Amino acid sequence: MPRRAAATPALPLDRTLTYRLHQLHKWSDRVSADTYATECGLALGEARCLAAIGAFAPLSVVDLAQLANLDKGQASRAAQVLVDRGWVAKASSEADGRGVQLSLTPSGRPLHRRVMALIERRNQEIFGVLSVDEQALLGDLFDRLLAAQMPQGRRRRA
Repeated sequence: MPRRAAATPALPLDRTLTYRLHQLHKWSDRVSADTYATECGLALGEARCLAAIGAFAPLSVVDLAQLANLDKGQASRAAQVLVDRGWVAKASSEADGRGVQLSLTPSGRPLHRRVMALIERRNQEIFGVLSVDEQALLGDLFDRLLAAQMPQGRRRRA
C-alpha cells in the first residue's frame, strides 16, 4: 500500500491557486466587459458567443454555452441578440429537428474579427508579463488541468 504524504499546513486563502485564479478571472471579465462594450457595443456574453460561433460554427445552443463559458440560458439570450442584429444566422438542425445551428452571417464576420483582435490584445495585456516559454508552459499546464477535470463527453477536439 503506497504511503500517503504527510499533511501539509493549509495555505492562507489568498495564496491558494483557486482563489488567485478567481481573482484573475473576475478582473479579466470586468476589463473585458468594459472593452467589448466601448469598442464593439457588445455585452460580455454576446462577445463570448460571437467569438465561439466564429471559431467553431455551426454550433447548437448547448455547444455554444459550453464553448462560451456561459449557462444555456445566457448563451441562448446572447445568441438571440446576435441573430436580431443580423450578425448570426439561425438554421434548423439536421440532426435534431427541434434544435438550431448558429453561424456567422457575412455582416457578422467583420465584428468577429474585431472581437478576436480584442481577445488577442487582452491576452497580451494579461500574459505579456510572461516570456514566450513561460506562456507555452502555462498553456500546457492549463491543458493538463482542464483535461483532468472535464468529463470525456464535454471535451471538444481542437
